[in-house]
Amino acid sequence: MEKWMKQFYDLPTTCISDALNGMNNLDPSIKPLQDSYKVAGRAFTVKIPAGDNTMVLKAIKEASPGDVLVVDAKGESYRAVAGDFVVSLAQKLGIAGFIVDGVIRDLIGVRSLNFPVFSKGTTVAASFKNGAGEINVPISCGGVSITPGDIIIGDADGVVVIPQADAEKVLEKALAKLKKDEQREASALQDEASARKYLEDLFG
Repeated sequence: MEKWMKQFYDLPTTCISDALNGMNNLDPSIKPLQDSYKVAGRAFTVKIPAGDNTMVLKAIKEASPGDVLVVDAKGESYRAVAGDFVVSLAQKLGIAGFIVDGVIRDLIGVRSLNFPVFSKGTTVAASFKNGAGEINVPISCGGVSITPGDIIIGDADGVVVIPQADAEKVLEKALAKLKKDEQREASALQDEASARKYLEDLFG
């Protein structure tokens, strides 16, 4: 699995999405805080009521190094799931990244950590800590059902989810798609003539 994870990390999410027939893409509003961020790892899921981040902290404590915290925050946009302190805790404990169906805060501080955080945006308001929620349970995040252990891949284009049982098959299809794309570019993008030929072959 670790070898697969490195290969998934090196693949663009677009190829993985194509291999999944576009079925497991998170809502495109969930984006990296910086375009350079990439993440690949097993999902450690977090289910919280809007505005309460207690279980995010518990998840950081319980997750294994290399896991990706995937937080179902119900799309809450007023109160943050995490700020730079909470994100720093995750980074120190070897968490691979955060995927949040909600928002974070302390944008400048979080960006300074160079740690992959994907969210719907930022806010100024902190969450409560009333203690509600669950960890390591099936969730819905960004419109996609996610089970603990599913593979999460994120880059500048967005986030895709690979059911863990399908990992090998999806990897093979994604690698084949990347090779096909590279061959198409090498053939069709040499010059104006090759570009025109590609379009003529396509449309007649």
